[in-house]
Amino acid sequence: MDSQIAQIIKKLTTAEQMKEQTKLVMQPYSNWEEYLTPAPLSIAILGELVYISSKTDFSINKNPPKDGYKYIKCPDSFRACLMQVCNSGWWAFNEAHKNMDQIRLHTMAVPDYMKTAVNILFQGDDEVVKTFLPDQLENIRVIADDCLDLANKTEQRFTDVIKIIHELLEACINAEHFHGEELEAIKKKLEETKLRAQTSKEANKRLEKAAKAMEKELQEAQENYSKALDSLPCGWDMIAMDLVGGIADGITSMMSGMATAVIKKVDTGLENPQMDNGGDIIDEINIYSKSAEILTYTQNILKNVRENKIDWKSLYDQKNKATKTELLKKQLTTINTSIETVPECKPKKQASELCNEAINICNELAKYAPDGKCEEAKTEELIERIRKLTESACSFDCKSKDATNTPSLTPKPPMMAKEESKSEMQRPLERAAENARFCVEQSRAQLDKTREIYEKSVENMEKNQKELTEILITMRNCEVKEIDFNTTIQMLVRGMDAMGRVKEQWEKMVRFFQMVSNIVKTSLNRTLKDFVSTSEKTQSLSYNAKLFSKDLLYKQAFQATNIASLVHMISATYTEVSDKYLMDRVSSLGKLMAMDKEKPEFEHEHLQLQNGCDEAQKGILRLVLKNKDEFKRKTDSRLEKIDKELLAILPSAAPEEMKSIQTAVKSGFTEEDKADY
Repeated sequence: MDSQIAQIIKKLTTAEQMKEQTKLVMQPYSNWEEYLTPAPLSIAILGELVYISSKTDFSINKNPPKDGYKYIKCPDSFRACLMQVCNSGWWAFNEAHKNMDQIRLHTMAVPDYMKTAVNILFQGDDEVVKTFLPDQLENIRVIADDCLDLANKTEQRFTDVIKIIHELLEACINAEHFHGEELEAIKKKLEETKLRAQTSKEANKRLEKAAKAMEKELQEAQENYSKALDSLPCGWDMIAMDLVGGIADGITSMMSGMATAVIKKVDTGLENPQMDNGGDIIDEINIYSKSAEILTYTQNILKNVRENKIDWKSLYDQKNKATKTELLKKQLTTINTSIETVPECKPKKQASELCNEAINICNELAKYAPDGKCEEAKTEELIERIRKLTESACSFDCKSKDATNTPSLTPKPPMMAKEESKSEMQRPLERAAENARFCVEQSRAQLDKTREIYEKSVENMEKNQKELTEILITMRNCEVKEIDFNTTIQMLVRGMDAMGRVKEQWEKMVRFFQMVSNIVKTSLNRTLKDFVSTSEKTQSLSYNAKLFSKDLLYKQAFQATNIASLVHMISATYTEVSDKYLMDRVSSLGKLMAMDKEKPEFEHEHLQLQNGCDEAQKGILRLVLKNKDEFKRKTDSRLEKIDKELLAILPSAAPEEMKSIQTAVKSGFTEEDKADY
């Protein structure tokens, strides 16, 4: 039965399945809809500015800065400034279309490089791995860096538009064209823009910190594995494989969490670079990445409890004169020590409490294990503490999955899976079934919450779209002779907002590719180096340090490919939307800017651009709602597949066991800590 469960989990965690799972859990945070829906509105506003600029002109050069203007070219002509904004916007959308299409083509090649890398990793010959694997990883890195360059260039184009608008509004303030409340409102908008620019810089700093944290985590994983291996008594193979599984899952959580951290936003729409208690989201991810290890070790303690009794015989190894929880205690102490340097935050407190309680329980068990004699009341107390500890560890792991967006079902790395498939490495049926049931409940809670967040983001997007559209309609209803300076400024402010939202999408693209590049560089610089330098050790466990290095390389390449796949989906969608709804309008904007404003064709082109932008907004909204339904269908299908293929083969569980699992999962995915991440 254990092998059957393992086979079903393997079937549910293929490369293709995990790509889809990554897209599902990341969609609420990477959804292009939120950023593409303002694009037609941005183009429409630019069109209105072109139209307005044909009717009025004056100088805004009354009180220029001492060093002159950085972005505005013709401050003596407000009309020329508006045309500069429009021209810059035209170039931004052109660059976006061209570069996103190139990103789509680049990312299409990543899965093939990944397949080749995996085939090389499966080779038994170390020389083959050392010779050929770096080339495949380098190919993925080159793609990531090329895409990073394309995304950076596009982001810069939209940044330029925002800077021109920003400076134009500041020039209007200096020229004393605003008074009273109006002046304060514009100043507030300019401050918001500065704040967004600042938080963008903070996000880039966070990305650098994430890369360093990831490399440190991989180094610690290698060192912890080697230390544990050196102190491993003969015959403790199963405990060693659990230990390795916990470390490997921790690496997955770390990389998923880092990818999430660099793009995640709080409800205000601004980045959340630092928490009130001194830590930041990278520190939290660092702590949460330990959850899988902590859970594995607490489950190992729990397996010594059978039918409300502690199995002292299996707990104490008479041959080696050692309690089997001693190795777990060492690993828990290592985790506790590693998180001491992390700034104070809620996850650190929870992780530390779990480790300390687990260590105390290990000490208690070691006291009674040699002779196996323990008073009944003390035994009952220990069993209660062990069960409570495991439930708390399950809850913490759920919080970790929620914060890091790590799928509940993850594939085992190939070398470990190969080793565990051996008959002597099979786990007891009861243990395998418990773990599988927990993963099923985790998957259900995670996908339900993801769907809820995604639906809220779509609702917010529709609300924002409606507000912006109403403003545009109001402006269009003004008679040309009534369009005064204030109306024009309102449109500039709205244009800056809309452009800012489109620019955010490109900021995320930049960070995605920085993440992929960092993962691959870490693979090349650290893990591959460790693999090459690792010497074979004479030991009973056939899963050695070299195979562990191979699995770490696999984990990193797999995660890099998942992110690249997510980006490919976004870039393909952007290109399709841009083809259908944006580029014709951008071309129309170009025509409008070049036309003689006195000719009747100018009015006709203006009207055509208005209608085209309205239709584009409706078209994108239809696509958003279609994708929302598709997202719901995919999450339902994923849960149904897990229930049908995995849950169906599991033996029935006792009601109290299911209640315990559901309570732990529910507490891990509740909204109570939403503000923390």
